[in-house]
Amino acid sequence: MSDLSAAHVEAFLEMMSAERGAAVNTLQSYERDLEDASSHLRTLGTGLTGATPDDLRGYLAHLAGQGFKASSQARRLSALRQFYKFLYAEGMRGDDPTGILDAPKKGRSLPKTLSVDDVSRLIGQAETEAAAGGTDHLAKLRMHALIELLYATGMRVSELMSLPASVLAQNGRFLVIRGKGNKDRLVPLSQAAIRAMRAYGEALAEEIAREESGNRESPWLFPSSGKQGFLPRQVFARDLKSLAARASIRVATISPHVLRHAFASHLLANGADLRAVQELLGHSDISTTQIYTHVLEERLHNLVQNHHPLAKQAKKQD
Repeated sequence: MSDLSAAHVEAFLEMMSAERGAAVNTLQSYERDLEDASSHLRTLGTGLTGATPDDLRGYLAHLAGQGFKASSQARRLSALRQFYKFLYAEGMRGDDPTGILDAPKKGRSLPKTLSVDDVSRLIGQAETEAAAGGTDHLAKLRMHALIELLYATGMRVSELMSLPASVLAQNGRFLVIRGKGNKDRLVPLSQAAIRAMRAYGEALAEEIAREESGNRESPWLFPSSGKQGFLPRQVFARDLKSLAARASIRVATISPHVLRHAFASHLLANGADLRAVQELLGHSDISTTQIYTHVLEERLHNLVQNHHPLAKQAKKQD
């Protein structure tokens, strides 16, 4: 780093410490990032203080070529932005060369999901335990109903927890769910989900009837003595992980939200339309549902490979 650039970086770090109260770790991170950029710019015959937008764009391209993730590139660019804003504000430069630079695009991470086999094992474990009876029979029936409902409908865990007890009186294979923004949507129920929900509802009614008073009556399908009145999502998440462990499924891969993702992924993989899945999930914008396009792309690839005449011809030649 040239003496001039080093002096400017030192002044910048002093400002970040004195005026903005930056932590020691933050200051060290800024210093490392600026030193790295300076080192690259020196190979181009320039320095931090005199760098042009093209010089900095080349530095970001260099990082990408070195295999740095978009998030790491964005962090380096953020340090440079802060540095050049300081130089401009202090009159040490007449422009900010980072002003026209685009931030590296971060790829949207794919949602965690479960295979059909894993979901089958999880549901099978819950069904076996519910059928076995014994201690905590109601809790076992509840877990079976929760998993069947979640995988059958793909509803959000908050929507599942707050289902009203009145759904037990419904006939038919559809469930009305109140989602975000108090918007109602209709989702179909599987026969397995209906059976599990009714078995749980009957056991719940029997337990309430055994109580000497009616204090335990609740408007919720999954009542709890907590402040909200229904089962906390944290309790369900904890019990779900325990069930997964007993079903020999890796606990780190499981959560209520993962079952929602499995619902969507498995539907798309088996021919469902993206718009239909959007409606079932309760997404107001199709762009939110598009995190599952990798499933569609794989399905379309397999469709072409298995049904396109030229692809079939190529297979025969192989």
